[in-house]
Amino acid sequence: MTVPRDFKEPARCRSDLVIGREELFGAAHEQLAHGGSVLLHGPAGIGKSTVLRALATEYGAHARTVLRCSATESESHLPFLALADLLGLVADEVSQRLPAAQRTALESALTGRGESTLQRDGLALRLAVLSTLRALATQGPVLIVADDLQWLDPASAELLGFAARRLGDTPVQLLCAVRTEGQEYDRHLRASPPDTLAVRLGALSRAQVSALLDHRGYTGLPRSTVRDIHRTSAGNPLFALELGRALAENPTPPRPGEPLPVPTSLRALVLNRLDMLPAAARHTLLVASAGARPTLALLHAAGRENAEAETAQAAELGLLATEPEGPAVRFAHPLISAALYAEAPAQERRAAHAALSTAASDPIERARHLALATTGTDPEAAARLAEAAALARDRGAPSVAASLGLLAARHTPADDTPGPDEHRLQAAEDAITAGEVDLARDIAREVLTRATAPADRVRAWMVVIEAAGQAIGEVDTVYPQVLADAGDDPRLLGLVHYQLAWRGLVVEGDFAIGREEAAHAAELAARAGDRRTELLALAFQAQTENLMGHPDAPATIKRALREPQDPAISCHHNGPGAARYRWLIMSDQLPDARSTVTALLREARRRGMVESEVHFVRLLAETELRSGHCGRALDLARESMRLARDSGIGEIPSAVLNSLTEASGGDPERALALAHEAVEQAEQVGDQMYVSRGLTALGFAQLVAGDAEGAARSLRRVRELEHGLGITDPARGRWQGDLAEALVRIGEVEEARQLVAVTREHALRLGRESVLAVLDRAEALVRAARGEHEAALAQLTSVQDRLAKLGYGLEEARAAFALAGLRTAPHVLGLAGPSDLARPGGTLVPGPTTYDEAARLFRRCRALPWLRQVDAAASAGPREPITPSAASEGAEGLTALEGLAAMERQVAALVMEGATNREIAARLFISVKTVEATLTRVYRKLGIRSRVDIVRLAAGRRTK
Repeated sequence: MTVPRDFKEPARCRSDLVIGREELFGAAHEQLAHGGSVLLHGPAGIGKSTVLRALATEYGAHARTVLRCSATESESHLPFLALADLLGLVADEVSQRLPAAQRTALESALTGRGESTLQRDGLALRLAVLSTLRALATQGPVLIVADDLQWLDPASAELLGFAARRLGDTPVQLLCAVRTEGQEYDRHLRASPPDTLAVRLGALSRAQVSALLDHRGYTGLPRSTVRDIHRTSAGNPLFALELGRALAENPTPPRPGEPLPVPTSLRALVLNRLDMLPAAARHTLLVASAGARPTLALLHAAGRENAEAETAQAAELGLLATEPEGPAVRFAHPLISAALYAEAPAQERRAAHAALSTAASDPIERARHLALATTGTDPEAAARLAEAAALARDRGAPSVAASLGLLAARHTPADDTPGPDEHRLQAAEDAITAGEVDLARDIAREVLTRATAPADRVRAWMVVIEAAGQAIGEVDTVYPQVLADAGDDPRLLGLVHYQLAWRGLVVEGDFAIGREEAAHAAELAARAGDRRTELLALAFQAQTENLMGHPDAPATIKRALREPQDPAISCHHNGPGAARYRWLIMSDQLPDARSTVTALLREARRRGMVESEVHFVRLLAETELRSGHCGRALDLARESMRLARDSGIGEIPSAVLNSLTEASGGDPERALALAHEAVEQAEQVGDQMYVSRGLTALGFAQLVAGDAEGAARSLRRVRELEHGLGITDPARGRWQGDLAEALVRIGEVEEARQLVAVTREHALRLGRESVLAVLDRAEALVRAARGEHEAALAQLTSVQDRLAKLGYGLEEARAAFALAGLRTAPHVLGLAGPSDLARPGGTLVPGPTTYDEAARLFRRCRALPWLRQVDAAASAGPREPITPSAASEGAEGLTALEGLAAMERQVAALVMEGATNREIAARLFISVKTVEATLTRVYRKLGIRSRVDIVRLAAGRRTK
């Protein structure tokens, strides 16, 4: 099953990639590749057979013989059945090589003739199975694939275990799966080879359940429904698929607040013990299944007088898992609760909700139960539900508020004020806040099919546009209709022009248009007294002015921060607080930026604002990365990615940030993969701003990976895009220093000098101190390339000190690294690594050659990729000056190497130093396979055949 995710983990291409099991699959595959055996275990339906088949398909090709058996419960009483499945087709190949007694015992067991038994033929039969496997292994590796070990007939299980424990170095491996609860796999492990790896398959995450449902064709389910499927199935893939199938086949979806419909197949699976309960106890369990957080006290209040005894009976049957010292009543599995509710007649369910509508202590719960106990429209019930929705909203539970709002709409008469559609639109807006964008879009589309009031129509259109997120270009055609619906109402027009501001930025890729539309929206909203829209428009205007380097930016931010403020907007990811954060981070006020975004994140979480939470986690990670806290940034970036994938919100920005943090403190190869995915996705949705951001991350990852040519190519595109967008503030992406460094590495020194000069003008005008320091670091590399070594050393020393004072830990460490490299080997132009080739005529300048300071700073930042570069450079040690005679002797080799790409030159240089392929991979942060492929290209381009020929070229000798 291929994972249909926007951003996939880097992985080998497989025909059957098991969803949610990539890491476990990799561990099992590696175990098999090293000659070991694997035992997969976990509860029923957890996906053991799927993983087993995928492993068998992929690894089976490496075995000469694959023996298979799959037992069933109904056949587990038949002796030697599994043995016959395993050996029945291959026994003839080796039977003549077995001793007569063993051959007779085995034939009798496999054919059923002679009534062989373990008691009578015990040792001979055991040795026969062992000898058969050894004989098969002499012809090539053997793989035994056994599913459902728990149903293996005892005789076959004993024989297989006997042989497995005695195979030793014989190339026979076992790949087995067994159903277990908890850790009950020990007895099966004891019957496996000593080197067997036990792999437990656990529950899938919500994102993985969503991917599984999509893959099986159950697409288009609202995110709230996927959440309910995950909760009800407890992450069990079989249960999740059955629930998804039931929903897809059910023409009437469940009412808001109701459990999911449970198909008959699952009801039979989990409720087969329910018939053993008395009717009264069964009714008590139904009341518990209808409650959100059932307790014994709640059941008593709902009229279940014998709740203690009846729940104890259910617990004895395995239906309940009551807390020994607590009041909670907990079902053994969420599916039992859902199946019990689904099995009950509608009248009994309404009676249970009616009892709970007075018994529940929480007003939100009371209102929900009242709604589920009521049929048809009921103004009183609708009013109580609307009040409960407002309470849930205030408590920071917008998802609950959305559900209650839909219930309110269901029970509101058509001619009431507020009407059903107003409740639905409020529910849609709550769903947007909760990150339930699919649900919000569906509600808004439904309202648009019948609404005629301009206010309702524009409000619904706003939900549709908001739900599009970064794919706003997909709803580009709705704007003429929205403007027509808005008429000349300044409040409605303010809403529309605010969205047009986003369109100008994302679709048109023009900051000037975005700024103009935002300013117009703020003016219209102020005229209409709509402070909420005015604040959002002012915040948007401030952020665009900030990025454009517009002189009005400070004044606009002050306007956005004036009172009165809307509490929900002040912590919104597009609100004034976020605009202030951006101003702080671009003005090098890192401590204030951190405290600001931390407070915003705390309040967004309190209010249940999922989209804002995703956004602020990402901004906090960005702040930590700027501060040089790479480990903390990496953890936050990964959290942001998990949130984005679970909610479907902000996946492209989260991937961009993950790429930057991985390149700084994690895995450069993963950084490259994430950046490529981000660019591809941004291009697909037409988001020019994030095409630029993705390319910035890609260029940085390429620079860290040693691909200077690739980095220069990516970052040149960023320069073109930002020029077209009208972005002039270099603090926005901070890519200019990296591009200058890449240009120096590939020999484009004059272009690098011009880039530094142009960027410095903007940075000086805007007072961007950290940008100026990074530009000075790049200028030092330019000077070194032009032979101005003393000036470059002095400039780098100053840069390191300035970056330290500003609090940019990683940039400070990079300056120290460049400084150490320049002192050690100025001819490498600031690259300071053993993989760089000296240019003819290069010389060394006397001075300190230690990398200790750079290593200390990178270690403090937990910048592991950079630390590996320092270690590689330090281990190489200072090089001898290149004398004219040496330069002449190596001129032929160096000239030949000049035709290679940057990565090829670096690999060739390390080969010249005598490094192995594994050492080269470690130094350049690439895989061994990449090294091998690169060397193949080097051989082809240079017309040589081996590593020895590269060394001969370096020494100026002819190759044979």
